Amino acid sequence: MIEVRDVRLPLDGELKAACAKKLRVRADEITEVRLLRRSVDARKKNDVHFTVSAAVALRRGEERFTPHVPWTPPRITVLRAKPKHRPVVCGAGPAGLFAALTLAQAGAEPLLIERGAPVEERQRDVERFHRTRVLDTESNVQFGEGGAGAFSDGKLTTGTHDVRGRQVLAELAAAGAPEEILWQAKPHIGTDRLPGAVQGLRRAILDAGGEVRFRTRLTDIVLGDGAVRGVTLRGADAEEHFETDVLILAAGHSARDIFALLYEKGAALRGKPFSMGVRCEHPQALIDRAQYGAFAGHPTLGAADYKLAVRLENGRGVYTFCMCPGGSVVAAASEEGGLVVNGMSAFARDGVNANAALLCEVRPEDFGSRHPLAGVELQRRWERAAFLCGGGDYRAPAQLLGDFLSGRPSAGPGSVTPSYPMGVRFGALDGCLPDFVLASLRQALPLFDRKLRGFALPDAVLTGIESRSSSPVRIDRDESGQSSLRGLYPCGEGAGYAGGILSAAVDGIRQAEKVIERLTQT
Repeated sequence: MIEVRDVRLPLDGELKAACAKKLRVRADEITEVRLLRRSVDARKKNDVHFTVSAAVALRRGEERFTPHVPWTPPRITVLRAKPKHRPVVCGAGPAGLFAALTLAQAGAEPLLIERGAPVEERQRDVERFHRTRVLDTESNVQFGEGGAGAFSDGKLTTGTHDVRGRQVLAELAAAGAPEEILWQAKPHIGTDRLPGAVQGLRRAILDAGGEVRFRTRLTDIVLGDGAVRGVTLRGADAEEHFETDVLILAAGHSARDIFALLYEKGAALRGKPFSMGVRCEHPQALIDRAQYGAFAGHPTLGAADYKLAVRLENGRGVYTFCMCPGGSVVAAASEEGGLVVNGMSAFARDGVNANAALLCEVRPEDFGSRHPLAGVELQRRWERAAFLCGGGDYRAPAQLLGDFLSGRPSAGPGSVTPSYPMGVRFGALDGCLPDFVLASLRQALPLFDRKLRGFALPDAVLTGIESRSSSPVRIDRDESGQSSLRGLYPCGEGAGYAGGILSAAVDGIRQAEKVIERLTQT
């Protein structure tokens, strides 16, 4: 087969005909065509179309074109002998799942522990929180199998170009994710389909010889001569000492007790920049029109997304993050008395509203202290303030965008109905976020409106607060992947080395490979 790129495909076009036109051959000369990648080109609103790459088989003459080289899975290094001590992976988010899967495939028989529930039970725990307003601090939108990404849009985009990214997509598809993720330019799974894929990854880990324990917390790291010698685990009924010399720590950006434990143990930690802001909800139809013009609503396009960023005169960066087309705002608290929001959407992205985080960068110098966990305390302080602004019952504080810009409280919704599941309390967002964040968001909104017409819609709903877009802590690691505590391998978003599902999964594979390399040398 040959590979043909940059094929212009009309929205209602036929792939074989488009490839034939690009190759300047008759359509009947093509015996097979396979889609490799498809993206939307909406630069001209009067000419929205797809740009695709495809693998094509011709009856003859393939030697004139570039051959298609199929992707092949990487060769797995299999250990010649089982390690003396089984490696432990802490956290079953994307980083932990893929670290455990890689170790299991190598024959290392890892133990994967997760403080929260299996994803199917976790869904019920979240729904119970919505009904009762009683938070399970161990199983919620932040904690549980699948990680925080299990209650998001399931986006699989990343700014990195690591070849392991393709491996992650292939494993997810094999685990039950939609096959479309293998050729979409902006692949996503959706909150409704992601649990099935997560369960598929769990089965793959078990089938390869790994072990998975849920509702099991890491409570201590046993050290000897500055190296990991074991861990203390607390399950539902008892505490257990587990002997190991390898701990891959993929605990997530909200595992504040783990950060405190590492600080107590003397691990090298430092505060890192993160972001804070709100969720901004618009009618999805407005975003579709702004992005696709007269083509908005075309069935092959689906819901439009956006990504906006500005650098303000004050030096702050403000940007949109985790845009969820046709989605809803999520209650993402993990501590009692704190209010956190996030966003999610189903695979179909067919909801009435679009939402995205509207975030301002927060720097270590904003923390008010040089303590490595000062960023955690900053998050916690404002999450508690937002909880009180919402009424102290997990309603979220909200304000209409027009009122926010004018500096007046909102009395209620306009044309956009808030989607936050536990209800919102309209008023002012002042007092829910630092003044520099509020000022920066107010400066950025008119600038975003110039980039995306209608973004500053007065009736758009701002819901607070979003404070967990990334970790406020980085756990230092060296070229071997280890922290200052030897045998401890920090991993993923919580450790400060990833920014989404795909990049976290890639980092999990990368750290597992470091462990495998070490095990092959001992």
